[in-house]
Amino acid sequence: MIVSAVGLTVALWASAFVAIRYADRQLSPGALALGRLLVGSAALGLLALARREPLPGRRELLGIAVCGVLWFGLYNVSLNAAETRIDAGTAAMLVNVGPILIAIFAGLILHEGFPSRLFAGCLVSFAGAVLIGVATSRHGLHESVGAILCLVAAFAYAGGVVAQKPVLRTVSPLMVTWLACTIGAISCLPYAASLVHGVDHAKTSTIAWTVYLGVAPTAIGFVTWAYALARTTAGRMGSTTYLVPPLALLFGWAFLGEVPPLLVLPGGVLCLAGVAVARTRGRPRLDQTSLNRI
Repeated sequence: MIVSAVGLTVALWASAFVAIRYADRQLSPGALALGRLLVGSAALGLLALARREPLPGRRELLGIAVCGVLWFGLYNVSLNAAETRIDAGTAAMLVNVGPILIAIFAGLILHEGFPSRLFAGCLVSFAGAVLIGVATSRHGLHESVGAILCLVAAFAYAGGVVAQKPVLRTVSPLMVTWLACTIGAISCLPYAASLVHGVDHAKTSTIAWTVYLGVAPTAIGFVTWAYALARTTAGRMGSTTYLVPPLALLFGWAFLGEVPPLLVLPGGVLCLAGVAVARTRGRPRLDQTSLNRI
């Protein structure tokens, strides 16, 4: 079940890049973030009410609030704004600092330790992400504001995951995702006027893609992510998101006709290899007492 949840999450998040390419042509970064979060919150809220999910306690609400503001709110707005200034390849390369930050924060804050295989795998995958970023970058890193926004998104992503992980010990993935998505939507309410104006002038296809972003990558994708995160470490779970860039390029090739450069192939192989290394647990060491028993 964990492997299936991770696979579905990665596939849905990769598909979001295709959807954003359509939706952000007529909606501003903040309006697009608010629109998908409102749709996601509504869909998750109906399901939570139907299942009669219990509300979390005050202590858990703090972690959910931090996750909602950072990952659902700040991350989405920062990344959307960054991609209006720099191309998607450069943005993906910079945002992929996130899984490494998750591993570091999880080791320091969640006391998950610093497994050598995890960090080695993250570095290998990051090298693959850099190759993909260089191959797909059209203009290079020429816009400092866009680069800063990508790094803000990476830190928001890492902070949101680390805040979410402890809450999942006592609160269901569905409830955590619904409340975090709702809090993220509330934090994006300053863009409400922009969303209303954009929707009034948007094509039906733009609205449809925004709804898709809210239902699939946001509602379904974040619930399956939370389900898997509750059953593994934050560091290892974060490393799986290195599968998103190569899969997103495949979706772009299939649905947008964007043929990826040849350099993308070794980059994708490195991403896959790095995730495989990061997800592999090292063999436990035998102490002298254990050896004497053999």
